[in-house]
Amino acid sequence: MSEATDTPAHEPAPAPDTAAAHPAQRRRRAWHPEAAAEAAALLRRLAATCWLIGGRHDELIAAVRRNEHALRSAVARLGWVLIIERDLVRLRKSPPPRPQAWAAQGPSPAACSWFFLLLAAAESMPPRTALGHLVTQGHAAAAEAGLPTHHDIAERRAILAALHMLDDRGVVERLDGDLDRYLHDEQAPVLLAVHHTRLAYVIANPGTLDPAADPHAWLEQAHREPDAARRMRRALVDDTCVHAALLDDAEAQWLSQRVRGDDGGPLADAFGLVLERRAEGAAFVVPDEAFRHFHELGPMPFPAPGTIAHAALLLLDHAALHGTTDNAPGPGWRGLTQEAVIEALTAFGANNASGRGGWSTEYTQDPLLLAGKVGDLLTGTHLARLTHTAPQTDEKTISMWWLAPTTGRWAEEGTALPKTARTRVPRGTPTPKHPRIPLQQGLFSETEAEENTEERTA
Repeated sequence: MSEATDTPAHEPAPAPDTAAAHPAQRRRRAWHPEAAAEAAALLRRLAATCWLIGGRHDELIAAVRRNEHALRSAVARLGWVLIIERDLVRLRKSPPPRPQAWAAQGPSPAACSWFFLLLAAAESMPPRTALGHLVTQGHAAAAEAGLPTHHDIAERRAILAALHMLDDRGVVERLDGDLDRYLHDEQAPVLLAVHHTRLAYVIANPGTLDPAADPHAWLEQAHREPDAARRMRRALVDDTCVHAALLDDAEAQWLSQRVRGDDGGPLADAFGLVLERRAEGAAFVVPDEAFRHFHELGPMPFPAPGTIAHAALLLLDHAALHGTTDNAPGPGWRGLTQEAVIEALTAFGANNASGRGGWSTEYTQDPLLLAGKVGDLLTGTHLARLTHTAPQTDEKTISMWWLAPTTGRWAEEGTALPKTARTRVPRGTPTPKHPRIPLQQGLFSETEAEENTEERTA
């Protein structure tokens, strides 16, 4: 299967524009609103869940087959590859636009290492194998790669996490037994199915270099995308929003001049989303009627119940009142030092530590831990940017939290949000997530008039 490009190889060539062309060749494809809505829902689902496995997602796989042309046309604009087989649909995407921020919410480094060690071991396994046999071969692969093994509880937790990741993707599936028993029994009776044909689809961007010979060059090749338009299209689909202040010249030009007429608007339509453009940036926004549950939009709901999300909302209000604009990344950004963040979170914890619905004791007693979790949430949803500046003297490094203009979206709702997981978030609450956010009030604090002025100037 050829790699997807802006002009996919699988699309038929246009009919010749001559009088001799048959009328059927010039006839436009009929537009069916129901089919377009189904294709948009499938694109949103695949953007968040890149694997559909036979036996688990049979109805979705059948729907993908019905809408194959529309789906391939949309993902080709992003340079992604859609694999459709009898019992598998795999969307091979590009790496996330901000891998460091996304990695904070991902598996541990140990779990990732064991994921690939077990993957290497599975290549030589029979189609049916015992869990203990696969793990033994995984230890052999670790020894061959020169990686230490400890056979302790921490290693078993990492192996178990890797096994669940393989099972979620349908690469190595559990047929019988309980995977979680491995945590306390290395010889747990678990039967696995190894799908050898799916092993080649695990790495979405294999590239042309040998990762064993030069891993750094291989990673750089996997992440590199020289075309600014494609980078922007991917960021709009795969991230919460795009901030104009963080773009290079080519990306800023595309956002200013081509976001509506190029692939911005049409691509949003294909995904059933709405392009929201402001002076500070742009986003693809999910209309309320396009989803039923927040988890359909991504793994990081915000605003949301719980100590971390409530602390983040209070911090946004605090930054709006006390944050600095000196040396900000762009208009509308407000900054707090790391010390100011910890001081504010300590005060918030003292006010919310007691009574029913109070904050978790783990976080009220350790504001530094809470600050790390809040930072992961805000950077993961692209609402904050953390910078570290080394001074010219012997003084300590200055760490700044820059809160994005999008945080003004919750200027009124923030303090009223519930604090605990037992309380349900009202449906009208604006809830950005990656890869997308629902359509509620304006994404940015700036007005549409300022946006129109910017576009006329451009």
